[in-house]
Amino acid sequence: MSARHPLRVLIADDEPLARQRLEDLADAEPGASVVGLAEDGRQAVTMIQNLNPDLVFLDVQMPGLTGMEVVKEVGVENMPPVIFVTAYDHYAIKAFDVAALDYLLKPFDDDRFRQAFERAREALELRGVNELRDRLSALLSEPPNEKPSPDRKYLERLAVEMRGQVRVVPVSTIDFITASGSYAELHVGDNTFVIRERMQTLEERLDPDVFFRIHRSAIVRLDQIDTLLFSGGGDYAIKLKDGRHLKVSRGRKEELEERLGLDALE
Repeated sequence: MSARHPLRVLIADDEPLARQRLEDLADAEPGASVVGLAEDGRQAVTMIQNLNPDLVFLDVQMPGLTGMEVVKEVGVENMPPVIFVTAYDHYAIKAFDVAALDYLLKPFDDDRFRQAFERAREALELRGVNELRDRLSALLSEPPNEKPSPDRKYLERLAVEMRGQVRVVPVSTIDFITASGSYAELHVGDNTFVIRERMQTLEERLDPDVFFRIHRSAIVRLDQIDTLLFSGGGDYAIKLKDGRHLKVSRGRKEELEERLGLDALE
C-alpha cells in the first residue's frame, strides 16, 4: 500500500483502553486511516458491512459475538483481511497465526504493532485479498472448541485492565479462580483481579496438571489444596493452605480425590 492508496482500518475491541491504543497506533502509520471503532461483535459486523474497511483489528473475545463469530456472520467471502487481537498465550492463537494476517497478544508493545501492520501491508500487496480469505475459510473449517493438543502451550499469563492500565498476571501466581456473572475473578494471594472470560474457556486453556475445576464456579490450583472435607449431608469442600474454603461439586469429588492422591477427611 502506498500513500496514494490509504489503508482504511476498522478496530473492534470491547475494552475502551485497547480500542484507544489501537486507534492511536494505527493513526500514526503513514497512509492509514481509522474509519470505525466497534465496541462489541454485533457492532463490528455492522461496521464491516457498511464501511468496507481494508483491514480489521478484531478482538478474539467480545460480547455479543466473538471474533470468529464475526467472521462467520460477515461471511469469509465478504470479510476484509484480519489481524486478531487476544489476551491468550501463543498456543491459543496458533491457528490464527497460520490463517490470519497476524495476531497481537495483549499486552503488546509499539514495535509488535508496527510489525503486524507492516506484515498486513505486504500481505495485501503480494498475496491479495482472495488468498487471505482462503486462509480464513480454512480456519473456520476447523472443529469448534478444539482443545489444546499436547504440543501446545497452556496459558502462562493473563492481561488484566485496572485503573487505566493493563497489568500482566502470571498464571503461576494464581491460587484459584471464581465466577462472577460474565466475569472471572483471579485470586492471587490477598489480591483479586477481574477479567471478562468464561470458566469453561479458562478450564480448557489452563494446564490440567496444575489446575482443576472443582465446581462450575471455581477452578483451583491443586498445590494450594490442604484438605478435602465432607459432611454427613453429602456436601464437599476443600480447605486451601491459607485457610479459605471452596465448595466442591459432588460429581467432581471422586476425580479430585484421585488427582490429589488422598482420601476424603472428616
